[in-house]
Amino acid sequence: MAGETSRKRKREPSPARELAVKMATQTVPSDRAGPVLVNFPCLSAPESTPFKSYVKKQKTGEELLVAAETDAVEFESNEQETRRVAEAGIGYVIAIHNKRTSSLTVLPHTMTPHVLTRTVKALKSIPPAPAPSATEYFMAKTALGETFGTKKAKAAIRARERNVVDVGAMEGTIDFVMAGIDKAAEGLMTKEAAKELADKSRPIPPFDAETANVDEVYPLHGIIPEAEWKGLSVAAFYEAGTPGDRRQLLPLRNSSWVNTRVEAALTGAKTKDRKKTLKLLFYISCMMGFRKEMSRKPSREDLSTRLSVVPDTVIDSLVSRFTQTARDTTQPRTTPDLEVRLLSHMFALCLRVDGYAADHTTIAQDLAMPTDKVSAIFRNLGCQVIKLTERERTRLGLPDSVADERRAVLHAPVEFPKERVKKANR
Repeated sequence: MAGETSRKRKREPSPARELAVKMATQTVPSDRAGPVLVNFPCLSAPESTPFKSYVKKQKTGEELLVAAETDAVEFESNEQETRRVAEAGIGYVIAIHNKRTSSLTVLPHTMTPHVLTRTVKALKSIPPAPAPSATEYFMAKTALGETFGTKKAKAAIRARERNVVDVGAMEGTIDFVMAGIDKAAEGLMTKEAAKELADKSRPIPPFDAETANVDEVYPLHGIIPEAEWKGLSVAAFYEAGTPGDRRQLLPLRNSSWVNTRVEAALTGAKTKDRKKTLKLLFYISCMMGFRKEMSRKPSREDLSTRLSVVPDTVIDSLVSRFTQTARDTTQPRTTPDLEVRLLSHMFALCLRVDGYAADHTTIAQDLAMPTDKVSAIFRNLGCQVIKLTERERTRLGLPDSVADERRAVLHAPVEFPKERVKKANR
């Protein structure tokens, strides 16, 4: 038998045929749903469960719904989840495989799978449990922490309980508390009054915040007292023959900013403001020299000796306004705040000379100060450190080569920088 079995002819395998894929010439009619792919929520329906499709009309079009039910469970489309699936680009196509002809016919229509949700019929009559309130949630969380929490967590719970305010105990005192708050708030300043006080307390010269004339923002005699102004003499500048001779007349001889403008005033076209400009430049040089000498902690007599070209009335005024006397001594000493006040008065005069567009970079170099610190003082005066427009350069007679340079520009009405409010650390 074994020999006979081995002599039997074996059936040769059928030759492999290529699968022919083609598109169906007919689509699913619009009045029919066609095959539908669904996604069951954990629990699948029996194969014999009949499903029905419904059309829900909306403003944007029609939406297909699928529903079915068994003796115990109801299934229906979850519109929100099905819409999310469609927006995610998930879809499917229906294809029919014909084994006899080895062909695959694909329906030319992409469909979206339906995500189903289930409802147990026996539970429909039971109302859903209400969501826990914030108080209930907090109490449950506290109970869990006291039972299973670490020592650190339990200590935090006890500390929080100690800090809880007993509202019921405060009911009888709330009126007294509110009355005390109202009484204490009577003396508080308004926002506008606080801003006005902050502006007045700035270490800057007296100013007019309402004027629209930039010349009147910082009045001249608010910076240089009128008696000092009248006592300033610049006749020697006209008599000096060379730039070197004119530098010898200045208290601070190495200021590029001052020297350049002195030469421009004397060599340029004669104007009615020439004398005023020279007096401003001389007073600015006095302030620069005074600042330099004060860094050496001199006596009043030393100041007169080292600033021999400065009138005594000017020195006395600078000492009284921008220095203070230390305890048990009569020697004038400066402080960082007084130095900022001196620089603010000086820069206000520089704005007048430069047509209210001061070259703050050169001034910083002359004073051996960081440009950022000089810019901050100009901003405290109400200036904006910006590039000049072509119109402004033409007004000031500046060449196009300075188009990329920034200047400290003052406009009227003056606007001071707003105070930055620091956020409280919690």
